[in-house]
Amino acid sequence: VQLQASGGGLVQAGDSLRLSCAASGRTPVSARTLAWFRQAPGKERQFVASIGWTGSRTDYADSARSRFAISVDSTKSTVYLQMNSLKPEDTADYYCAGRLAYGSRSASDYIDWGQGTLVTVSS
Repeated sequence: VQLQASGGGLVQAGDSLRLSCAASGRTPVSARTLAWFRQAPGKERQFVASIGWTGSRTDYADSARSRFAISVDSTKSTVYLQMNSLKPEDTADYYCAGRLAYGSRSASDYIDWGQGTLVTVSS
């Protein structure tokens, strides 16, 4: 499956931003879990959130649980990440990823990756 992430940009601390990840391809997207990861310069790729295509089985990293919300619109084959109360430490390239099985927090478990979308939060 092909994944296309978008929605990144430059915002100020406290602002909100919504990222989108559009999925396409021959494999039924209903069989997949979609997740968001992020990677700051010089750091490892970090799990942010995941969701099943039915909208169930959401999972969040502790850093995202109270401020971010992941959702899915299966009619558009698109997964969203609503990010509120953004902080400078949220600055990173954000990637969407997919896998056929249930959600995982390990990047190595995901086989499909979109390109990153850069989120920059100024203080």
